[in-house]
Amino acid sequence: MARERDPHKLSSPQVYLWRMIVFLVITGFVVAVLFPQIAGAFMANPGLNGLIIFVLLIGIALSIRQVTRLFREISWVNDFRLADPGLEVEKPPVLLAPMAAILRDRIGRMTISTQTMRSLLESIATRLDEARDILRYMTGLLVFLGLLGTFWGLTQTVASVGNIINSLDVGSSDLGVIFEDLKSGLAAPLGGMGTAFSSSLFGLAGSLVLGFLDLQA
Repeated sequence: MARERDPHKLSSPQVYLWRMIVFLVITGFVVAVLFPQIAGAFMANPGLNGLIIFVLLIGIALSIRQVTRLFREISWVNDFRLADPGLEVEKPPVLLAPMAAILRDRIGRMTISTQTMRSLLESIATRLDEARDILRYMTGLLVFLGLLGTFWGLTQTVASVGNIINSLDVGSSDLGVIFEDLKSGLAAPLGGMGTAFSSSLFGLAGSLVLGFLDLQA
């Protein structure tokens, strides 16, 4: 006969952690397949794109930590036994530290007032929301960096186009020379467009990754 499930036992966040891992593995596979194209786009503006990737890696680490830190809290709640007043927990909780302090010197069974329980839950929710706010900020930061690269590249493009127009010798009768000058001058605007689109690509892709991880955390 299957063991009856305890309705009061908190479920493990392991399923959310596995979702994050599977999503990151799929993302890594896509990056590996498109690596030549991604490497070319990265080199269009390695400084800003490198900063975007750095922020993305920090966000991934924080989102994983946000889930893994719950294992200790849930384990403490599930292992907590009101019938054992002398029970010592090897790894005390962090988020539930105020509750652990209240129940540390309990004698037999004890009850917590509704107001105290509400205050404890509000403090725990506040700490969890603070961590999620950091992830949301980093998601917005990735979008901002992508837009910054976009406007930076467009500024370079506009300035380069103006220089090309000013440098063209329209009075020359040799169309071949004019065409060669135009072709060589287009290198700078195209480089600016590469900067704009590559930074936008990395910023938006990074924000999508962090957005999904934030939903799991």
